[in-house]
Amino acid sequence: MPVAIVTGSGGLVGAAAARLFASRGFDVVGIDNDMRQVFFGAEARTVWQVEALRRELSGYRHESIDIRDSDGIGRVFRHYGHEIGAVIHCAAQPSHDWAARDPEMDFTVNANGTQILLEATRHYARDAAFIFVSTNKVYGDRPNDLPLMDHPTRYELDPAHMWSEHGIPEDMPVDQTLHSLFGASKLAADILVQEYGRYFGMNTACFRGGCLTGPGHSGAQLHGFLAYLMKCAVTGAPYTVFGYSGKQVRDNIHASDLVEAFWCFVQRPAPASVFNIGGGRYANCSVAEAIVMAEQVTGRPVRWSYQPENRVGDHIWWISDVRKFRAMYPEWTYKYNIRDILADIHEGLSARLSA
Repeated sequence: MPVAIVTGSGGLVGAAAARLFASRGFDVVGIDNDMRQVFFGAEARTVWQVEALRRELSGYRHESIDIRDSDGIGRVFRHYGHEIGAVIHCAAQPSHDWAARDPEMDFTVNANGTQILLEATRHYARDAAFIFVSTNKVYGDRPNDLPLMDHPTRYELDPAHMWSEHGIPEDMPVDQTLHSLFGASKLAADILVQEYGRYFGMNTACFRGGCLTGPGHSGAQLHGFLAYLMKCAVTGAPYTVFGYSGKQVRDNIHASDLVEAFWCFVQRPAPASVFNIGGGRYANCSVAEAIVMAEQVTGRPVRWSYQPENRVGDHIWWISDVRKFRAMYPEWTYKYNIRDILADIHEGLSARLSA
């Protein structure tokens, strides 16, 4: 069987990728050392997810390796060699708030770790598809310069603007703007992934996600918008809205929809590909709108408060233009809208809390 190596396999996207690729004939090697608990504390640990993968997937093998460990990564790639058909790189330090506390760790995990994985792929599995879970933060806060209109529950792009109908495309400039340190480290990795595709002819792709979500997310205050909101709604824990009157807009894509996009790319890879990927116009909401929907799904009020100071580098409005990906892979489509996503998170979270 072909092998899929999935980094960050205990996380939201990594676990979804492991399940999908295993269901379609791949043996899966997960690489995850539960660094998430270092970033966000015990509540964000991913051990539960890794144990679930071990129970559910007969062909799953786990390696607790730091992606910055070039010897450890090299050992795994050398062992499987040309059997590797796909590398799904989901491991990351994912919070721009946290990155400012320890810039060195942020950069070494996001940039250096990615380069180590690219080198291992180049030497031992050159023909494999290499998928990098990038971020819309590579564009910095440039989206905040767009002409936005203030509506009762959200900000919205001026209908006269060329991006209003479909969202923000891949040709938005990435320079001369505030990125946050997290955005800078992810941009460095993003460019490395592109360059390995262009320079070495490898089948690399950057998927620049908006909010990636689903019931497998170990949501925390600084990361995992919908998952953390639903956790607060279910448990009664307080939720804080940071800035912009809660009208900041995010598109959200369910992890299952995202990894289906990965599958499409693995079937027909194209070197140095870059895609904006997210809920687009199909699945987006403001924070204020999400709170109302969470209350409707759970049937109970959310205990929320407002902090006027916005988070540095936070986008006021982001909706991904996914037409480039859909044009290349017309077989891909969405299955989950915002309400479906919240209901699925609620169901999964309730099951975990009652176990």
